Amino acid sequence: MAATPQKPAAATPRRKVSRHRGEGQWAAGHFTPLNGNEQFKKDDDGLNVRTRIETIYSKRGFDSIDPNDLRGRMRWWGLYTQRKPGIDGGKTAILEPEELDDKYFMLRVRIDGGRLTTQQLRVIGEISQEFARGTADITDRQNVQYHWIRIEDVPEIWNRLEAVGLSTTEACGDTPRVVIGSPVAGIAEDEIIDGSSAIDEIHSRYIGSKEFSNLPRKFKTAISGSPLLDVAHEINDIAFVGVNHPEHGPGFDLWVGGGLSTNPKIGVRLGAWVPLDEVPDVWAGVIGIFRDYGYRRLRTRARLKFLVADWGAEKFRQVLQDEYLKRELVDGPAPAQPLQRWRDHVGVHRQNDGRFYVGFAPRVGRVDGTTLTKIAELAEAHGSGRVRTTVEQKMIILDVEEAQVDSLVESLEALDLTARPSSFRRGTMACTGIEYCKLAIVETKARGSQLIDELERRIPDFDEPLTININGCPNACARIQVADIGLKGQLVVNDRGEQVEGYQVHLGGALGLEAGFGRKVRGLKVTSDELPDYVERVLKRFQEEREDGERFATWAARASEEALS
Repeated sequence: MAATPQKPAAATPRRKVSRHRGEGQWAAGHFTPLNGNEQFKKDDDGLNVRTRIETIYSKRGFDSIDPNDLRGRMRWWGLYTQRKPGIDGGKTAILEPEELDDKYFMLRVRIDGGRLTTQQLRVIGEISQEFARGTADITDRQNVQYHWIRIEDVPEIWNRLEAVGLSTTEACGDTPRVVIGSPVAGIAEDEIIDGSSAIDEIHSRYIGSKEFSNLPRKFKTAISGSPLLDVAHEINDIAFVGVNHPEHGPGFDLWVGGGLSTNPKIGVRLGAWVPLDEVPDVWAGVIGIFRDYGYRRLRTRARLKFLVADWGAEKFRQVLQDEYLKRELVDGPAPAQPLQRWRDHVGVHRQNDGRFYVGFAPRVGRVDGTTLTKIAELAEAHGSGRVRTTVEQKMIILDVEEAQVDSLVESLEALDLTARPSSFRRGTMACTGIEYCKLAIVETKARGSQLIDELERRIPDFDEPLTININGCPNACARIQVADIGLKGQLVVNDRGEQVEGYQVHLGGALGLEAGFGRKVRGLKVTSDELPDYVERVLKRFQEEREDGERFATWAARASEEALS
């Protein structure tokens, strides 16, 4: 009997097999560039572009610049093309880079630790007046940013900066950015430890070195021995925070993996105490982990915070000890909560030598070259010739004799640089915004200045510490998620159905006391024109409903959505 033919079995669908490329981690052997940024970095180190700027581009002009240098490697020397005037926010995400590019640059001057001499400040001011149409914004990372810079002028600007010990080296790019530090390091009466020598050592050993000039993305550092926690350590890639160890004395608590942008994360403690002289080596170990294990496949996951989130603090510390330091770190205590709610050093304060420092508030970090030159003159006339910038877009004049304090304060007031600002003037910061930034959607600097004036007029008795941070896009350069009132720029629809500039509102973010991200109320967006009315309304409700001593952030966390709308 013949066998009955069998019905063929249904074919099993073949699963497409793709070659696993990992996350682009060098330590896992993934050296093949996985995106355009990684390719141009492999093709040529960003630091090498300086020679081309000096010998070719500055002589032949903007149109001679190679695109990979223009929108890539030139950042290693602090240069970004700025936004072409007249392009509205609705076109930010639509136009090609070359359509957004103006033929002028933003140039960032690196100021590690926020430390300047009056000679340096005067040179910064003179460069602003001569080459930057008077622009000179103080950033929330203690730097100064120029605009309207021509490529033809860059070599001369570098010569002038470097003649007084300043530079733009690795002020931008996938590099170790400026090392921020306490602006009152070495002079504050309540200081736990002065981290200035560690900042200097990191700068001299590693900045401009090709050892760390090709990172997955930028790397932000903070070092402060102030009990005020005055460098926003919670949102840096690495931070050294002053603490007193019960056995070993003053040193630093080590934090890693903080950052904001569109995926914000608060840094984590590794539970390690680091003595001052070991800070540079530990810093090199952490940035080495980032270079070798950091994710290079997707730019959106290329910050250290993602690696720390995946590994956890325990594994990160173990890898740091075993593979990079080759020794155990000492366990240590967490920093104490600061006793003051303002961390910007604004006002008149006694130094540890009996003299005084005077902190003052420009409007949302906006100054100009003429004003900076005048500040240098005031510092020389009233102090010893030392000034500082802060991470809150403020400035400080050091070493003022008591008899000179009142005269200095009055002279600053005459320049609209008040040492006795309202809460609104003191607590409002803004990013560059659509005026110059190619990523921005809305105006920020002028809007922030107008908001200060309106709130001072409408609520003159408001004296609670309050931060209002205004950002022109979702990237959080102005730290919107950790502000009492954070305003993220976007286009919104007004009551007439028109698309206009506006902001998504974040409420109740904080650093220091109870670090956390602000609350977003469903659908809560305001137009730029409505902004003063909205902030006034919310602050008056806070005044009516707050409990004794309650902070705005605490109230905002418990308030009803109706109260916050």
